[in-house]
Amino acid sequence: MNPSGLDLPPLAAAFVFGLLGGAHCIGMCGGIMSALSFAVPPSLRHPARLGGLLLGYNLGRIASYMAAGALAAGLGTLVGLAPGIRQALQVLAAVMLILMALYIADWWKGLLRVEALGRRLWRHLEPLGRRLMPVVTLPQAVTLGAVWGWLPCGLVYSMLTWSLAGADPLRGAALMGAFGLGTLPALLATGLAARRLGALIRHPATRTLAALAIIGFALWQLWGLWPGAMEMAHDAGHAGHH
Repeated sequence: MNPSGLDLPPLAAAFVFGLLGGAHCIGMCGGIMSALSFAVPPSLRHPARLGGLLLGYNLGRIASYMAAGALAAGLGTLVGLAPGIRQALQVLAAVMLILMALYIADWWKGLLRVEALGRRLWRHLEPLGRRLMPVVTLPQAVTLGAVWGWLPCGLVYSMLTWSLAGADPLRGAALMGAFGLGTLPALLATGLAARRLGALIRHPATRTLAALAIIGFALWQLWGLWPGAMEMAHDAGHAGHH
């Protein structure tokens, strides 16, 4: 089920949200990527090996996103059986997308309060991550990335709400996987010190365009949930054929 109620493929939308959220990802995780890169012993820091480790970090991170998406969607199957509750979850998902957009554009930071919900879990996971450093092997990188994937992040929580509204664990995992792949270019570029791309993603104009695109999608989603909206659209399309 497409939680947005739209014909736009949800996996493509999730991927685009990941790309658009690149400015936030750089601000939130760019420092982590740089720290992980510098923690690699100098003798092992040649481009091919470093690139492999950075990819390993991110694959582990995306795997954790997918696990969280499956868990959230599984919860959605339990609480969203009644049509009214399912619709309420879809409205919540749209509202979270709007909050995410305001966060990305640096217009309002209320989503930081949502991030605070995950800090208790992170306090238990962070020491585990520290024990894995310095990273010298690919399995270490993937494992550390899997720990890193649970770092409190309002952007991730917004997407998890979308997974929750979908109430399908397989689709929830796929949705978060697509979102994670969308964040990959920004974070790999940060880890590999591609400054031009980082500057472009952080530029206020880029942030504003990304935020407006996400708000537009969220409003479209809410329109699709409004009683009678689909019937009106169908009638308008039908009238156009005559």
